[in-house]
Amino acid sequence: MQDLKRITGIAILFIVVLRLSIGWQLLYEGLWKIDTLSSNRPWTAAGYLNNAKGPFRDHFRNMTGDPNDLNWLDADKVKAKWLGWEQRFLNHYPNLTDAQKSRLHQMVSGSDYFAAELSALPPGVKFNGSLGEVIEYDPKRQRLIVNGEKHLTPAEKQRLQKMVPVKKGPNGKLTGGTALDREYFDAVEKVYARSSRLSYIEKMQASLRGNPELAGQIDVEQEGTIDGKRVGKIEQYKIALDRYEQRLAKADQDFKMDHLNKIWSEIQSMKASLVNPIRAMEDEMESEASKLLTPEQLAAGPVPLENTQIHRVNMMTIYSLTILGVLLLIGFGTRIAALASAGMLLSFYLVMPPWPGVPPVPGPEHSFIINKNLIEVLALLAIAALPTGTWFGIDGLVYRFFHSRKNKTNKTN
Repeated sequence: MQDLKRITGIAILFIVVLRLSIGWQLLYEGLWKIDTLSSNRPWTAAGYLNNAKGPFRDHFRNMTGDPNDLNWLDADKVKAKWLGWEQRFLNHYPNLTDAQKSRLHQMVSGSDYFAAELSALPPGVKFNGSLGEVIEYDPKRQRLIVNGEKHLTPAEKQRLQKMVPVKKGPNGKLTGGTALDREYFDAVEKVYARSSRLSYIEKMQASLRGNPELAGQIDVEQEGTIDGKRVGKIEQYKIALDRYEQRLAKADQDFKMDHLNKIWSEIQSMKASLVNPIRAMEDEMESEASKLLTPEQLAAGPVPLENTQIHRVNMMTIYSLTILGVLLLIGFGTRIAALASAGMLLSFYLVMPPWPGVPPVPGPEHSFIINKNLIEVLALLAIAALPTGTWFGIDGLVYRFFHSRKNKTNKTN
């Protein structure tokens, strides 16, 4: 029995090296992820969790708050998200000028109105009917004003310009009419050009709500018939998700799972075609906003991320990796750190467990029951069962300090 309790020097060396290696791996992973937080593409666990498989699939997927990215296809939720980002931008850069704030608001939300200078309306020009809801003339400010929510369509611009006997020549020079007619014609041209610039929220809404291919279309004349509604791609995506979940719950054979895996790949492609353009629009918006800043303002760093459920999961993962990695490296609270690390890596293992009946993990790795994560969990449990911190680490210094004080107390007594 004495031989079983003995640990050779070489065994101690390799166990300590194993602890240091795992600690370094965790620390480096944490530091790398922290470094990405200041980039345009911060690390997120969303992709890994969204592709969870096995009996705990729903639990891990729901940790993201939006496992199927449906919020990206809801115009109201995207609008609220972007307005929240605009406010965080303003809070993060408090020394913005009024011009910068105005330009940011126009870029994100749009203008309340668009205007062009005009000394007076030509005789006979009146804005009646639908035109009156879109455009007006302010005689006090001497401005031609277009409603910021309505904008001005090409057809409306033509109607406005035809109210005066002015023509534009091949060289762009205006001919005909009076000087006031030509001034009016030019003002309509300018206000149309200004109103044609859509904000990012308006572009997003036009894509998600105004595009019949995505949002669908209802034919009022055939409402109630099979031809009365054209299902858009967003609705098709939601229907495909519902069907997949129903079939997944009933799948009990390998060939069914193989078929579902192909369907899932098709659904992911469908999702990418719908969501990626909106994400690209957001990236473009943030990039354009950063161009408004001076070098001194840019030094304040990127706008803080939104405090969502997945953001909290990301931060917890990043700082757990970093702190536990440091504790294992310096050998402080080693057993607790090893147990906590084992628990964390076990959760990584359970996201995509290589178990019978569970779809295989995508990628070059091939595992059955045991994979690299589980091996590391077992290694950490072994480290937790041994006093590696007292062999090499701060735990040893703490142990020797209190042990020496205890000895001194015993000798005094």
